[in-house]
Amino acid sequence: MTPTVAARILVVEDVASLAMTYAAHLEGIGHTVDIADSGAAARQLIDSATEPYDVVLLDLQLPDCDGLDWLAGQPELAEKSSIIVITSDGSIKRAIAAMRLGTYDFLVKPLAAERLLTTVRNAAEHHVLAEEVKVVRSLTTRDNFQGFIGRSSAMQAVYRAVESVADSKATVFITGESGSGKEVAAEAIHRASRRHERPFVAINCGAIPENLLESELFGHIKGAFTGAIDNRLGAAKEADGGTLFLDEICEMELKLQVKLLRFLQTGMIQRVGSSKPEPVDVRVICATNRDPTAEVAAGRFREDLFYRLAVIPLEMPPLRERGSDVIQLAQAFLERFAREEHKHFDPLSVDDQAKLGAYNWPGNVRELQNVIRRAVVMSEGPALNLADFATAPARPALAAEGASFGMANPSTYAPPGIEGLSGLTLDAIERLVIEHVIDANNGSLPAAARSLGISPSTLYRKRERWSGIAA
Repeated sequence: MTPTVAARILVVEDVASLAMTYAAHLEGIGHTVDIADSGAAARQLIDSATEPYDVVLLDLQLPDCDGLDWLAGQPELAEKSSIIVITSDGSIKRAIAAMRLGTYDFLVKPLAAERLLTTVRNAAEHHVLAEEVKVVRSLTTRDNFQGFIGRSSAMQAVYRAVESVADSKATVFITGESGSGKEVAAEAIHRASRRHERPFVAINCGAIPENLLESELFGHIKGAFTGAIDNRLGAAKEADGGTLFLDEICEMELKLQVKLLRFLQTGMIQRVGSSKPEPVDVRVICATNRDPTAEVAAGRFREDLFYRLAVIPLEMPPLRERGSDVIQLAQAFLERFAREEHKHFDPLSVDDQAKLGAYNWPGNVRELQNVIRRAVVMSEGPALNLADFATAPARPALAAEGASFGMANPSTYAPPGIEGLSGLTLDAIERLVIEHVIDANNGSLPAAARSLGISPSTLYRKRERWSGIAA
């Protein structure tokens, strides 16, 4: 096997026979290898090297330290070199800990020569590509990336994070406020990965009734339950070879969380009504607008599942922290919606830019999108009319949706007395009450649905319809 990249490799292994075996295999195909038998010796070689090693093979059980502790003590190492952990302890907990420290891969002893050479080759190529990307990043600030728009420092950090995690096998846990672009981030990770030619399948864990979510996720066989008139693959199988995105993951019921954890650990699914496990190869990305640690503390989300999912956390910044991105996004939305409506508009005026920039955007990018779409539909052009767009102080994320009815934010105001409902349509009254109940249940649609005596899917359909009205 001839390597695509002749790499400089550091082997950190205290068992001399293993270290020499690794070195022989690697040097035999053109790599340059140094050997260290302890953490201290490895540190000395790294400090004295004129350039960073391309690849570091790291044993976790060293005579003077734990390999993970050694790696955690020098976080810059994973940024300069591709780290491959090799250990006899193949526990999932250790693998997750290693991935969180930025390692490229995690291999378990005994290790076949072919696996060693292939992994090192891929790690070396990854290192070279990462270095080239760093050079490009240092020279440019990107205005857009994989569906995102924005050149703020907050978004540049998101772009770098997406590129860094795209080709990893580790799960990604995306958090952020509603409307901040969590699904866009998941799709960006998929498009930037080697899996981009395979399916991206998204499933909203809060929009599907509890008794159907397992079937939607893992599939079922014909006759498994009433209404199962055909076999169903399920989202996990449909995403085979690609990416499975689990949105609103914190809405998943605890008993299904157990089955999801088993799937993540084994890579096997079992359709409802079937006794035959099936292998599935998917990259899992999940998202929530809640604080997952608070959900764990409250007992609504399993701690072991959280740690299995949150190998790579990614926080989406709210729009209010993205500076001039607001104007860049607004102009992009204006041009897109003008084309859709077959209208022509002048660029945003200075006054409009000031108005948009002064608003706090509690509904984030989704709210901005709705405001611009509404203005495009209601304006004849060429000037955009934002006269009905009233800036306001910070409010929770549902402010813009309530504003479209010309009333106070339904998530922060209690439903008024009967006199206060005068002039509102029945649909507006229903919406005001529903949004208030959702807010009273800390944003949980399933909990709000239980309070209202309706199904969560009904609430999701209503909110989607209202979003279309606001647009």
